[in-house]
Amino acid sequence: MNMDHSKIPQATAKRLPLYYRFLKNLHASGKQRVSSAELSDAVKVDSATIRRDFSYFGALGKKGYGYNVNYLLSFFRKTLDQDEMTDVILIGVGNLGTAFLNYNFIKNNNTRIAMAFDINKDKIGTEIGGVPVYDLNKLEEHMGGNIPVAILTVPAQAAQSITDRLVELGIRGILNFTPARLNVPEHIRTHHIDLAVELQSLVYFLKHYSMKEGSVK
Repeated sequence: MNMDHSKIPQATAKRLPLYYRFLKNLHASGKQRVSSAELSDAVKVDSATIRRDFSYFGALGKKGYGYNVNYLLSFFRKTLDQDEMTDVILIGVGNLGTAFLNYNFIKNNNTRIAMAFDINKDKIGTEIGGVPVYDLNKLEEHMGGNIPVAILTVPAQAAQSITDRLVELGIRGILNFTPARLNVPEHIRTHHIDLAVELQSLVYFLKHYSMKEGSVK
């Protein structure tokens, strides 16, 4: 099936991994089919939104029957390129970076941190979670321009200069865990995750919105 991914809304694209994770769990439990209502309860997305999301990919289910779990799982595995391994680098092996290396997205079968970089001499040359840690000063030598995604867990003041080097090396996506707002060319995708802001936002909603209103997406 040829699909123009550029026509799929970004909000829909962000929900696809949620659907995929739940479908994997259903498959593991032996369930053969699932309704949009069941999906809705599990991933906290309303049924109409799920049906609209799925409509971008053609006829994935039958009215009154629901969705075939095996078919959906196979479809989303291909759509999300789950059969292809994507290597990621991590820059900044502090507390957060170390946690990522030890976790290394073990529940995903298509993404792994292949190498990490830091300036701390006590960490350079070691392995954390099986991932080798290299000298950040030798980033260009080790990376070689063939890794598409970088995770930044460095001090904010170092983020932009490191990003500039990554851009030169052909990086295509950056997951930024620093408070710094990065300046990058238009063709590079950045996802900014400020844990302090997310926590403040959560506390705000707990204080000001009834729990009956459900999760805020």
